Amino acid sequence: METQRRPWPALWALVIGFFMILVDSTIVSIANPAILRDLDADITSVLWATSAYLLAYAVPLLITGRLGDRFGPKRVYMIGLVVFTLASLWCGFSGDITMLIAARAVQGLGAALMTPQTMAVITRIFPPNQRGAAMGLWGAVAGVATLVGPILGGVLVDSLGWEWIFFVNVPVGVIAFVLAWRLVPNLETHSHRFDWLGVALSAIGMFLLVFGIQEGETYDWGTIVGPITVWGLIVSGVVVLVAFVVWQRFNPAEPLLPLGLFRDRNFSLSNVAISLVGFGIVAMPLPLAFYYQVARGLTPTQAALMLVPMALVTGVAAPFVGRLIDRVDPKWIAFSGFVVTALSLWWTASLITPDQELWVLLIPSGLLGLGLSGIWAPLASSATRNLPPAQAGAGSGVYNTTRQVGAVLGSAAIAALLNARLAAELPGFDTRAAEQAGGTGGLPPQVLDGFTAAMSQSMWLPALGFAVGAIVVPFYAKPKVTVDWGAAVRSGEAVGEAVGEPVADAAGDSSGGASAEGANEPAGGAPGSRRRVE
Repeated sequence: METQRRPWPALWALVIGFFMILVDSTIVSIANPAILRDLDADITSVLWATSAYLLAYAVPLLITGRLGDRFGPKRVYMIGLVVFTLASLWCGFSGDITMLIAARAVQGLGAALMTPQTMAVITRIFPPNQRGAAMGLWGAVAGVATLVGPILGGVLVDSLGWEWIFFVNVPVGVIAFVLAWRLVPNLETHSHRFDWLGVALSAIGMFLLVFGIQEGETYDWGTIVGPITVWGLIVSGVVVLVAFVVWQRFNPAEPLLPLGLFRDRNFSLSNVAISLVGFGIVAMPLPLAFYYQVARGLTPTQAALMLVPMALVTGVAAPFVGRLIDRVDPKWIAFSGFVVTALSLWWTASLITPDQELWVLLIPSGLLGLGLSGIWAPLASSATRNLPPAQAGAGSGVYNTTRQVGAVLGSAAIAALLNARLAAELPGFDTRAAEQAGGTGGLPPQVLDGFTAAMSQSMWLPALGFAVGAIVVPFYAKPKVTVDWGAAVRSGEAVGEAVGEPVADAAGDSSGGASAEGANEPAGGAPGSRRRVE
């Protein structure tokens, strides 16, 4: 059909919805002080509004990628978009923190249905030599959305109230639905069997692990009730997740997590790296929001404006990175991005003091945007470029799952660290009292130093996550020439016969190669994309 020969309009239609769901991963951070005050909640309960969203987003991703393969990515994407939009309306009308947490969980489920389909469509309608530019757009959207979230949140909280960070999704969701219906192609489906035991094990393991980490400080890392302890939940979560991986290895039918994908080194390393990105991106805004609003007495809009340099630099630089990764080994772009991001977060942490000139903090904010712009597209391109069409949904589901698992753990870890540092720096001090004091013009001097120190120390957590990412990406394998989804030659091997197209590894097919139906998949109308090297 016509849309199959027009991949770029289809991609633009999909990234509108993708942008919306990524904004909602971070938009709540800037609104947390207002939600904490208006719903009379504590900091742990408020953070569960984010963790519930991320947890409900992460757990189903493995199976929602397969649903896209089985029933078509367009159909599953549109169903998820409807669920997400209606849940956003529910979030806005929530009258207490419990209802908000429940609504955010449903919203996360809608996001889980949508996200894998965006990468699956890229993988299936763009030939390998054009996926770099497509992933550049995808990466730019991902990077800008996670930074625009706090900025947009600040403006909406100040002007209309925190409820509008959710209401704004409704018209955007309607527009995204219409565009997807008109522009996204109905791609060929592939038969899959669903591993319900795997779904149960992954969901239980993730919940136990996240609940234990996030609620640890609440129960003083001891007994919760009866024989149930915080450390017991954490250890149980790890054991269940190990059991999940073992089951995937020995599942006689079709596993939920196709371990064969990890035989490709670049796919494996991209998954490790993107989990660290998810960890750092979610952990980063919270200490900044509390520092600007509580310690320095800024309004949500003023606090959001402190992040403008980050968003602007990312938006400008990310498209250039997308075009560059088809010409330069992506690992060096990603390495530079991780290093610059870690250094900028370290610099920010060192500048968070009670009397710091605020304009000085704009400098590392811009540097942070430059670093993040060099991360998203190289990782996504390296992870998905070699996937055969029949594995597109599974591969993108795994990739997005690892990113969201990192985000969930980042949310839980920053909540635990914030509570621990506040308890150490300000023993017995009430966070809600701190928020009220900050909202009326700043903290009293006797607690300002301790509160600021706790926020500065908490910024080391996302900095550490990105520093580890800089260690991971240099181990990427050297790219190879890819001529078609099922054919690859090493750089310098019959390149003249391969019409000199850009390079990428096709080892992802080593676990079984491109299927016959994959080999006949339309290549988005790209001339010559069928040519193979014999």
